[in-house]
Amino acid sequence: MVDVVSANESEHTQTANGVPMGQERAARTDAGLVLLYADSFAALPTVFPVDDDVAVIGRTKPAHVVIAHPTISRMHAHIARTDDGFVLRDVGGRSGVLVDGRRVTETFLAHGSQIRIGDVLLSFVAHGASAYAPYRIDGAVADGARRVSIPGAVGGMQLARVSAEVSNIGPTELPVLVLGETGTGKELVAAALHAASGRSGPLRALNCAAIPAALVESELFGFKKGAFSGANRDHPGIIRAAHGGTLLLDEIGDMPLEAQAKLLRTLETREVVPVGGVTAEKVDVRVVSATHRDVRSRVEEGLFRGDLYARLNGYTLSLRPLRERKEDLHLLVRHFLAEAGEASRPMTFRFMVTICQHDWPFNVRELASAIRRALSVSEGGPLDASDLPDTVTASMKDYGAPASTSAPQPSLPPPSTDPAKPRFQRPAPADLEALLREHRGNVAAVARVLGKDRAQIHRWMQMFGIDPDSHR
Repeated sequence: MVDVVSANESEHTQTANGVPMGQERAARTDAGLVLLYADSFAALPTVFPVDDDVAVIGRTKPAHVVIAHPTISRMHAHIARTDDGFVLRDVGGRSGVLVDGRRVTETFLAHGSQIRIGDVLLSFVAHGASAYAPYRIDGAVADGARRVSIPGAVGGMQLARVSAEVSNIGPTELPVLVLGETGTGKELVAAALHAASGRSGPLRALNCAAIPAALVESELFGFKKGAFSGANRDHPGIIRAAHGGTLLLDEIGDMPLEAQAKLLRTLETREVVPVGGVTAEKVDVRVVSATHRDVRSRVEEGLFRGDLYARLNGYTLSLRPLRERKEDLHLLVRHFLAEAGEASRPMTFRFMVTICQHDWPFNVRELASAIRRALSVSEGGPLDASDLPDTVTASMKDYGAPASTSAPQPSLPPPSTDPAKPRFQRPAPADLEALLREHRGNVAAVARVLGKDRAQIHRWMQMFGIDPDSHR
């Protein structure tokens, strides 16, 4: 819970744990607006801090949050800090305010809410906003800030943090579990971990979800000639092929239980017995596992061995989906344009609005495909929203329409009154889970019931630690 201090109270007389309360509160939240896109982004800061109990947003001072863009009114909106979080209110900006694609008068802001004020696209960050400041959306990085050092990975602050983890954990012998949705770059991270390990052996990978269950063991442990029909020669298996190096077990969450037991034995003894063989052979591998599954949930459901999970989970490295790092979208678009030899191709504002509005369920791979498609159907001019696939432009349906009032909304007093304690009734975790069960994990259906955007439902699920796959 965040304490609210009246604007008339001195921050130097209100203290908490020996720290001036205003400073303590700011340190605890570090809230701000992170730039996603504007045509003049190079002239704008990457982060606009939200430090006040009621922070007025406008084009010029005396606004607290100054966004110097001609499409923003002198006094456009404000964000109030409350016991329940943050509430944004339109205070008469000529172009209005959109949150998650819907026009609002006032609304609760969740961490990651996407805001459009004038022709500036922003993401609300409830904590840790200052960490984004060194990373501009075109890839420029301030001196002294950590850069992304994973070959093939493109992004800013969030990927730079992953790079730091890879650099720290790579040289160790710890097994690593890489968690992330399809298309988030798990293979790139595994390759970077191997490169950082200094191991002389190769990196070898097995996709546990891509081969039939009956063949997993022979692919892992190898087989002897004559072990089964068609085994007309010895096969070393992926573990022995990775001897001295790194073994990537991709989609480990889908490995059959029987194979899990034998893999555990191999990891404990560091020995492999090929299918049809009787003699164990010593192996030296560092194991990196990757999956889009919630492995802990699968352990609880009896679908994954807890002892194997404990063995594989020496260190967990989580990769954020693209919908949670939309500050990287402009940089990624430019990256894919450059790969296609179109680095200087201009884009309309509507194009970038559509790119930012879509949630990219298949992450970077989906974005790369969309950019290739846009280039193939455009006629040489600026890329426009109409050049994007229908699956992407569908996210713009009803864009700019008034937000639904079917869900409870906050009641925010004007800035001249005491801003304390406006309330927004979020669904309780149990209620959200009940809706997900009722609709079999269909996030879009739950969003319709609550009258919210799908992105908001995803943010609540992240907040509450809910996996929609567990309800499908």
